[in-house]
Amino acid sequence: MRHGNFAEEPAGKINWRIITALLPYLMRFKGRVTLALICLIISKAAILVIPFFLKALVDGLELDGGLSITATLLIGLVLAYGAARFSNVLFGEIRDTVFGRVTERAMRFLGLQVFRHLHQLDLDFHLNRRTGGLARDIERGTTGISFLMRFFVFNIAPTLFEILMVAGILMINYGPVYAIITLVSVLIYATFSIIATERRTRYVREANAADSSSNTRAIDSLINYETVKYFTNEEFEAQRYDRELQAWETARRKNRLSVFALNGGQALIIAITQTSMIGIAAFQVRAGILTLGDFVLINQFMIQLFMPLGFLGFIYREIKGSLANIERLFDLLDVQPKIINIPDAKALKPGDGGIEFNRVSFSYRPDRPILHEVSFKLPAGKKIAIVGSSGAGKSTLVKLLFRFYDTTGGNVRINGQDISKVTLGSLRQSIGIVPQDTVLFNDSIYENVRYGRPDASDTDVDNAIRLAHLSEFIASLPQGSGTIVGERGLKLSGGEKQRVSIARTILKRPPILVFDEATSSLDSKSEQAILGALREIAQEHTSLVIAHRLSTIIDADRIIVLDHGRIVEQGTHDELLDRKEHYADLWQAQQKQRTSQTTSTI
Repeated sequence: MRHGNFAEEPAGKINWRIITALLPYLMRFKGRVTLALICLIISKAAILVIPFFLKALVDGLELDGGLSITATLLIGLVLAYGAARFSNVLFGEIRDTVFGRVTERAMRFLGLQVFRHLHQLDLDFHLNRRTGGLARDIERGTTGISFLMRFFVFNIAPTLFEILMVAGILMINYGPVYAIITLVSVLIYATFSIIATERRTRYVREANAADSSSNTRAIDSLINYETVKYFTNEEFEAQRYDRELQAWETARRKNRLSVFALNGGQALIIAITQTSMIGIAAFQVRAGILTLGDFVLINQFMIQLFMPLGFLGFIYREIKGSLANIERLFDLLDVQPKIINIPDAKALKPGDGGIEFNRVSFSYRPDRPILHEVSFKLPAGKKIAIVGSSGAGKSTLVKLLFRFYDTTGGNVRINGQDISKVTLGSLRQSIGIVPQDTVLFNDSIYENVRYGRPDASDTDVDNAIRLAHLSEFIASLPQGSGTIVGERGLKLSGGEKQRVSIARTILKRPPILVFDEATSSLDSKSEQAILGALREIAQEHTSLVIAHRLSTIIDADRIIVLDHGRIVEQGTHDELLDRKEHYADLWQAQQKQRTSQTTSTI
């Protein structure tokens, strides 16, 4: 759902179109909104009749010391006053309770919409995002929605209605002077509030930006806790965090001073208005034009009028702040993914998983080409390895296969189908990957394995654990498969995380398997254990292996050598060694490195 380009609004102004964008969420609960509005009308009607009951009581008690008013009428007026007071509160509470579900459901729906949208955005967006700031933007935005929907509907509009009713009552019963004072003071109050609030909106934005920045800095530092410790940079991180907090403190101080100026100005306008009204009424009572009951009625109306009017200033300020917070949330929704399903996309029929790269070219930036017309075929059920120096474009091939990016030239086919013309879900469901850097969720080992297929039975999960040779390791843990792996799996070693990743891929049961340098960060013993598991699960699957260590892909049906984004050699291990070119040079270099490492450990 697209809500317009909110990012184009000038930074100093609030995008009022956000309010219209929220209307569809209100319309989902028309019945509840209608009932809440009825309760609102009853509540406001009750508070408008309270001054008339007070006037009748005062006038009745004033004459002859109250002897002229019957006990029945006195009791009736007192009970009516109490009933009006209770009705005002009761129907106000019913209104809030009924409308509460509307705001909560809107928060839930929009929060879920943003979450899903973020998962649909391109890899590029997530590589450049600031996770801490993004989380704060979402949190403040959803909270702002609750405030905006509740108070705009049930405070601003009703207060304006009440102002007009009071002005009308004063005009009809006591002449134009009272009505004019009321309307002029409200107009001055509203104008002052709008101008002052517009000026302080930038301080709200500055405070939010500083808050997001400091939160991002803290989360980034804590996620990289081990790196901080390795380089003993605790104080360096604390100083960087303190600089962010200092910017936040300054923004908050400016914000607080602007609130002081705004509140002070509003209080002065209210004080002058109330003093004028009460002064005029007092002199008219003294002159016999008004009764004491009229004086009480006017005074009560002023109290009732300026209580919500004073609150209106707070509400208006908070609505401005909420709109500023919601603005970023809609900006996120407005970011459109570049990689999407074409209108007539069909589900991929992977068959046995044959893959073809046909004259594929790609660049992340126009001035930096990565791949140059790369072409090769991976027959179904076979294993192809891609090797080459760092930066040759090996991992880029994997990103293109998963369609994290679209090719800038040529195409990729699976079972004869162009992957740009099939649905993204069916494409990625057909491919399983064991990545170089396995990142786990902060959950149990068992649930991390189940993530490969969330609807899998316990028997299937146990079988995947067994095939990944993870059972022995799990049995050695006090809490077994229920062991929590920690943030990003930091409680497990590299080999243990790789086994979890293998089990997860086994559980997914895809026809195509991708191994992206899955053993490059492991020691020799762990590597051999992982390689054995990989060979076992790769049987009868189409396998694409991105390799750094050439010793791990000797058994590949074909080896493709990439250099600066071009295929410079391809063949079997023995064939490439016999040619004594790029592959043979890489092999010799790694053999020397391994011999040197072996010698140094003796």
